[in-house]
Amino acid sequence: MGGDGRRTLFAALWRMSRPAQLALIALVYALGVAMAFGRGVTPDAATVTVGLGVVLPIAASIHYANEYADAETDALTDRTAFSGGSGALADAGLPRRFALYAAVASGSAGLALLAWAVAPLGGRPLSPIHAVLFGGILVLGWQYSVGPLRLAWRGAGEVTNAVLGGVVLPVSGFAVATGRVSVAAVLATVPFALVVFVNLLETQWPDRRADAAVGKRTLATRWSSRRLRVAYGLGSLAAAGSTVVLVGRVFPSAVGTATLLPMLGLAVGYRRFTRHEEPFPAVVTMVVVATATTATWLGVGAGFIG
Repeated sequence: MGGDGRRTLFAALWRMSRPAQLALIALVYALGVAMAFGRGVTPDAATVTVGLGVVLPIAASIHYANEYADAETDALTDRTAFSGGSGALADAGLPRRFALYAAVASGSAGLALLAWAVAPLGGRPLSPIHAVLFGGILVLGWQYSVGPLRLAWRGAGEVTNAVLGGVVLPVSGFAVATGRVSVAAVLATVPFALVVFVNLLETQWPDRRADAAVGKRTLATRWSSRRLRVAYGLGSLAAAGSTVVLVGRVFPSAVGTATLLPMLGLAVGYRRFTRHEEPFPAVVTMVVVATATTATWLGVGAGFIG
């Protein structure tokens, strides 16, 4: 294979890994670490780095598996900045199995590092609880797209993605920093997970026709626009309401404020949802909530924020 061919392959691998989403995944992992720091724990930098080193190839593997499973629908959809897949396979003229091989290779790399980190030979910076969390992300992340469950094709993908990205991922960061999982840490992720769910409703909407054409039964293909709007509104209210309820119980008021204020973007999103094809308000809201809460937890831990 010549230099141009190798560049084409590497470019496709890069695009299919969804670099912007990997950056967001690193941020949400950091949110869990920041939660621990805000609760008075001083995370070990080396352990946190090892955890991130496990998370990223696992996340890339899930993205590659999604590209493999969605090759047909991605070829039909009108791609936007936040929906429709990467388009790398079609643009490069590569067979869909290329994405599957990449998914297996990336997932194997993540599991190998995880096994090393849990084993005595690796010094055990991670523990079996981390193996369960990271392994669970990989297994359910694959089942989001591929068989036997193919959750995204059965109307369960939005909830699965919200749980994995909104709860399990930040809790994994918290567990790496503290060595344990607590009920309070899980509860603290609920508002963000609800925002992730609303974001998924918004990003699935532009793909509904292509998804329906290949039999991918997302909520956007199963539900009417009216029902989707109700779910969007209720999800937004639940995100805001749970934040108010949890202030003073599982996170300080400053974190509550940092979580709640960006959710004003969901009001804009509700007005646009199902009336515009381009997903934007919920995506921005999700990113800002993750960024603001991470920064605020760090500020609380450092003593800059009361």
